[in-house]
Amino acid sequence: MRTFSYERATSVANAAATAARNETAKFIAGGTNLLDLMKLEIETPTHLIDVNGLGMDRIEPTEAGGLRIGALVRNTDLASDQRIRRDYGLLSRALVAGASGQLRNKATTAGNLLQRTRCPYFYDTNQPCNKRQPGSGCSAIGGFTRLHGIMGVSDGCIATHPSDMAVAMRALDAVVETVKPDGSTRAIPIGEFHRLPGSTPHIETALERGEMITAVILPPPIGGRHVYRKVRDRASYAFALVSVAAIVRNDGSGRVALGGVAHKPWRVEAADAELPNGAVAVTAKLLEGARTTHENAFKVTLVERTLAGILDEMKG
Repeated sequence: MRTFSYERATSVANAAATAARNETAKFIAGGTNLLDLMKLEIETPTHLIDVNGLGMDRIEPTEAGGLRIGALVRNTDLASDQRIRRDYGLLSRALVAGASGQLRNKATTAGNLLQRTRCPYFYDTNQPCNKRQPGSGCSAIGGFTRLHGIMGVSDGCIATHPSDMAVAMRALDAVVETVKPDGSTRAIPIGEFHRLPGSTPHIETALERGEMITAVILPPPIGGRHVYRKVRDRASYAFALVSVAAIVRNDGSGRVALGGVAHKPWRVEAADAELPNGAVAVTAKLLEGARTTHENAFKVTLVERTLAGILDEMKG
């Protein structure tokens, strides 16, 4: 790990302004992803801005009838909140499916959204990776691709987003609130927050330099049955091969979002309308134009069968 300086932020405005002035500064809260990457010298910030003392650790009702989740709310606290469990069960289930209890105790809402989209080649600093070094190439393309993306991929990157929480947030149509270094704020729909790789896979979110997440807004509850199903190689502490976040109402309508298939949580709103027609119809819309390899083509069938199992369970 390389030498870096450290400060504790005294205000959101101060933290954002400091990050804007220093191109290699990083915010740190739980550090569950950042510190690992610093140890491997994949991330090499020269300055860390500790935001833990800024008080953004509450879950509060909104005037619209939803919930405002502070950026520093820990994953464990969010998953166990009675309002989340009652009205947004999909989110609670997704959080519990992610990482380990120890990591969930430290990881924050904002940090979870900001996890680096990555693959084994990203971690291997002996291999070219456009996310680590733009323009160096993608070692995954032509390499071992069983875990990699099949939707929204590019010639620059085929990695998948690791977050379970973000998949649930996408199904719930959450909105990310931020503060810019000049003090202005904005609200970014979760579907626009994470970027597809294109020719710039190292740019993973819509955030500008120094911009800081302050909260995530959940809209009013939409009802229905909530299921999060994560299919992985082992029962715990593993990223999804595929995951399915589903909300289904009594009339058959609902929403579906996927994890493990793309550089961002994957949802195609047109596929939601196919829910009354069954898993085959939904999957055809969700994964239309899939770009698979010999090793990960199974993900198309796995999504269809996982969703079919969820829909059959909901009929029971």
